[in-house]
Amino acid sequence: MEIKIQSIHFDATEKLEAFVEKKIAKLEKTFEDIQKVEVQLKLVKPATAVNKEVSLTVAVPGNTLFVEKTTDTFEESTDLCVDSMRAQLQKFKEKLRNR
Repeated sequence: MEIKIQSIHFDATEKLEAFVEKKIAKLEKTFEDIQKVEVQLKLVKPATAVNKEVSLTVAVPGNTLFVEKTTDTFEESTDLCVDSMRAQLQKFKEKLRNR
């Protein structure tokens, strides 16, 4: 599984990138055939309270799944994205099983 992290409008710290990679790596427990994960960490303007946007694009065989969340912190957004993506991957896995 290849993980690509982009930070838009700011420079992500190593600590934040390590946190994101650790969370994303757990998705492989849900679905083993993940080919590539693209993470976009974005600081939304103007600088309001809820301005940390995280979007996840996960490439699986024959499909691309997408999730986007905006909250107060990148960590919280990442947690919500990973939870939502886990649910999507489980649905996708069920569809594959039923074929």
